[in-house]
Amino acid sequence: MSDTDSLSPIEDALTKDGYARLSGAALFDQLGIAPQDWDRFAASWNDLGPDLYMADGGRYRRRRHAAFALEAGHYSRKPHQPHYQSRDYNPLNGDVQRWFDPVQPETVDSPVLQSIFAFAAESFDPARKGDWHVELHQFRIEAKPGENGRPTPEGMHRDGVDHVLVMLVERRNVREGVTRIGAPDGTALGEFTLTQAGDTMLIDDHRILHGVTEIHAVDPAQPAWRDALVVTFAAV
Repeated sequence: MSDTDSLSPIEDALTKDGYARLSGAALFDQLGIAPQDWDRFAASWNDLGPDLYMADGGRYRRRRHAAFALEAGHYSRKPHQPHYQSRDYNPLNGDVQRWFDPVQPETVDSPVLQSIFAFAAESFDPARKGDWHVELHQFRIEAKPGENGRPTPEGMHRDGVDHVLVMLVERRNVREGVTRIGAPDGTALGEFTLTQAGDTMLIDDHRILHGVTEIHAVDPAQPAWRDALVVTFAAV
C-alpha cells in the first residue's frame, strides 16, 4: 500500500503500484491551503443539485460537474456538457448522457481548487507534454432514514479515463465508506478509509479498480453525508 506524506514520491508510487495516497494534513501543508479558503471551498458542497439519473432509483446523491481542457499546463473551461460513460465502465448508469448542474465559477476560481488543479497536473503530466480532457465532479452522498448512501453504486469499477484524483471534503455523521482497490482481474489490493478533510487518492485508471462501500448515519435523526471531489484526466 502506497501512503506518503510528501509530494515527491507520488509519481514513483503511481508507477510502481498504480495508486498513491496523501493525507489531508500533508496536502494542505504542501499546497499552502489556508483554513479559511478551505472552509469557503467546502461550503460549496451545500449547494449541489440532485442526481436524477440513478438507475437504482436512489435519491441519495447530489452533484455538480464541469469540463476543462488542459494544454501545456494551462486549464481552460469548456462549454457545459454532459457526463458520459459507456456501460463497459458503468454498468448501472452508463450509455446515457447525464446533465448535471455546472460547478459554480467562484468554486472553480477558488485558490483551493486552483492549487488542486496544479497538483493534479503535476502528478499526472509532470512534463506538461500532454493535452487532456479534464472533468470535475462535486459529490455529496447522503445517508437518510430508510436509505443508505452508496458512493459507488456501480461497484468496483474503472472510470474509463487515464487518471483519477479522489479527495475527501467532509464526512458528517457517517460510518463506513471504506475505499477498496483492486486489479483489473478482480484481485483485491487493499482497503482504507478517507477520514480527514483533504485525504486524497490518485489512481492510474488503466491498472486500478476502485469502489467505496455504503455509508450509514451514526445518528439517524441527524443529517449525514460524505462529500468528495473527483477530478479525471483523459488524454486527447
